[in-house]
Amino acid sequence: MDKADFARYQELIISTATNVGIKVLAAIVFWVLGRWLIGTAVSLVRHSLEKQKMDPTVLRYVGSIITVTLNVLLVIGILGYFGIQTTTFAALIAAAGVAIGVAWSGLLANFAAGAFMVVLRPLKVGDFVTVAGVTGTVMELGLFTTTINTPDNVQVMVGNNKIFADNIQNFSHNAFRRVDLKCQLSGAADHNAAMQLLREKVAAIPNVLAEPGVVVEILEFSPLGPVLAVRPFCSNNDYWQVYFDTNRVIRESLIAAGFPAPMPAQTVFVSQQT
Repeated sequence: MDKADFARYQELIISTATNVGIKVLAAIVFWVLGRWLIGTAVSLVRHSLEKQKMDPTVLRYVGSIITVTLNVLLVIGILGYFGIQTTTFAALIAAAGVAIGVAWSGLLANFAAGAFMVVLRPLKVGDFVTVAGVTGTVMELGLFTTTINTPDNVQVMVGNNKIFADNIQNFSHNAFRRVDLKCQLSGAADHNAAMQLLREKVAAIPNVLAEPGVVVEILEFSPLGPVLAVRPFCSNNDYWQVYFDTNRVIRESLIAAGFPAPMPAQTVFVSQQT
C-alpha cells in the first residue's frame, strides 16, 4: 500500500468517524431535548386537566399513556435520523407487540382492567379500600398496577386485573360506616340497664354520629350470659379512634356502674357413698 492509498483510507476513516460521531452527539442532544419536551408536555396536560378539576386517578393514567406514547415516537424519530427505515421499524414493533402480547397476556389484561377502572371508577386515588385481599389507601392507579399503602405503612402494588376480577370494598364511597363490637354480660346482670348505659356512654364518644344513633341490642347468648352488639356509626377517617374508644368505654362504664363481671359458673355435685 503506497502513501497515497494510505492517506485516502485515513481520510475516509476520519470522515466516517466524524459523521458517525456528529450523528451520535446529535442523537444524544435529540434524546435529552426530547425527554425535556415530553416532560414539559405531560406537565402542561396535567395542569390543564387539574384546572378542570379532573380526578387524580385519571390524571395519572392519562399522564402515563402520553409519556409512553411520546417516548416511543422519540425513539422512532432518532432511529430515522440515523437512516433506519421507520416503516420497517414500525413493522418490527407490531410483530414484537404480537409476540409480547402472547407472552405477556397478563400485563395486557392488567392494562385493560386499568382502563376499565378509570372508566367505571369503582375506586380512585385517596379511597380506603379492600381489594384482592389488600386493605389500605389507594395512592396511584397505574397502567398495569394499583399502588396501595396499608395501615401499617407498607406499600403494596396489586395487578389491575386481579383487582377488577375480585370483589372491591370501597370504605370511602359512603359518608359514614358502622363499627361492630361485642360486649359480654354476666348472666346475673340487668341487661336492660346495661344496654341503656352503653347507649348513653358510647354516644358521648368524640366523632360518634348522632344519626344514625348507637345500636345496642342482645346479639346472642353464651354460657356466661347475654352478648350485646355495640354498634356506633362514624366517618371512615375516625373509624379506629371510635373503635378503640368504644372498647375502652364499654369496660370502664360497666365497671363504674357496678355490673358483675362475667365469670364461668360450674355446678359440682358431691355424692357420698355409705
